[in-house]
Amino acid sequence: MPDWYVRNVADGEWWVNEKFGAECFLVPSGSQVGVRVLVLEPGKPSTLYHRESGQEGFLVIEGECLLIVEGEERGLRRWDYLHCAPGTTHSFVGAGDGPCVMVTVGARGGSIHYSRDEAALAHDAAAEEETDSVDEAYAPFPKWESDRPAAWDDLPWNR
Repeated sequence: MPDWYVRNVADGEWWVNEKFGAECFLVPSGSQVGVRVLVLEPGKPSTLYHRESGQEGFLVIEGECLLIVEGEERGLRRWDYLHCAPGTTHSFVGAGDGPCVMVTVGARGGSIHYSRDEAALAHDAAAEEETDSVDEAYAPFPKWESDRPAAWDDLPWNR
């Protein structure tokens, strides 16, 4: 891949999971920074409640979601931005009447820890047991498949 490129989200490779929604990675693996677009359906988490050793940022560009951060819940809506310093424990759950679309940015590499948290468990967004293993945390859940999000026609880039 060249040193620079332009990629349209609608043309990117999408991955779907019946539990965790859909995502499209905009930066190839091996890069210093990861950038992706997430699509969350109402009531579905984006990921399991976790913290990472690098900083992350999250911008809601469509719809709304529930943020679970450091054991607290907070609603996010269009154009809300969350900055997570390294070690901030968090997850998101789709909310409202339609899909939530979010752009995420974060440092690649480093460590991750999945925490057991009552607020996140109440939304089915936490691992049952604390672990530093991605494979252990996600073992009970469906695997990701290459496909478009279920709400594809309703998403901002298709209007």
